[in-house]
Amino acid sequence: MDLNATLMFVNAVQSGSLSAAAARMDIPLPTLSRRIRQLEQQVNVQLLERSARGIQLTDAGMRLYEHASRGLETLAEGEEAIRSDQARLKGRLRLSLPPAFEPWWALLQDFQNQFPEIRVSVYSTERRVDLVHDGIDVALRVGAVADESMVARRVAAYRHMLVASPALLKRLGKPRSIDDLHRFPCAMWSAEPGSRSVWRLGEQEFEPTPVLTTNDYLHLRARATDGEVITELPPFLAQREIEKGRLEPLLARHQLPEQVVHLLYPSHRHPSSIVRAYLDFCRQHVAAYLHAEPARARQR
Repeated sequence: MDLNATLMFVNAVQSGSLSAAAARMDIPLPTLSRRIRQLEQQVNVQLLERSARGIQLTDAGMRLYEHASRGLETLAEGEEAIRSDQARLKGRLRLSLPPAFEPWWALLQDFQNQFPEIRVSVYSTERRVDLVHDGIDVALRVGAVADESMVARRVAAYRHMLVASPALLKRLGKPRSIDDLHRFPCAMWSAEPGSRSVWRLGEQEFEPTPVLTTNDYLHLRARATDGEVITELPPFLAQREIEKGRLEPLLARHQLPEQVVHLLYPSHRHPSSIVRAYLDFCRQHVAAYLHAEPARARQR
């Protein structure tokens, strides 16, 4: 039996007419009327007698209404129970995040405001942690994921940007092309000391001789705002300084590669209700945090 058609039938009985039920459910009257007729065809019996004064139940319709209305009430109670369970989620959530991933700080604050009895433990590291060995429930990873023992949920994507301070650009001029970057001191992010540092800008690669390499984006931002270097930053670390006039974006036509954000959890472990709540919250709200300042994200 079609559950949606049954719901329309029950609403029609409770509303006293098909038009009132259509308005109550915010659906077109022809749609509601057609679905109830299809329900009658499905059970092979007339459920409603229609007239200019409204509708009346047949004997068969009365029997169906009595059972269906009780069943729908039970379903509604079940839905409310699930929502109540979610609101009362209680326990610990262990997370791994990259350092300086500021949008997630605001996201976690709002997640805990919604689920106040969930205690969150955050392990911040660039290291690819072993979730099982380290007791991590969910890890945030930026970039490709090749671990087949993990379930990876893609939740967002963004691009880094090249930035420099107005003071540096006033002193050395603004780069108009990729080749112009050779005139500038550059600082670059690097996962490991001594590794090759390259910016892929659109279809071209640029390999400077950096004055600084580090795996700390906050360090890069500080050197850039001090007017010492051109560097690359995630947009959520650059935007506030751009709005304050302390940094300017460069070579916007030559985009850096897309950075993909995944949330990982072990494939052999069925996610708990707390983990599922966290994954769903991230999926629904992450865009507001990655593309806006944290204070504005909380006001979404």
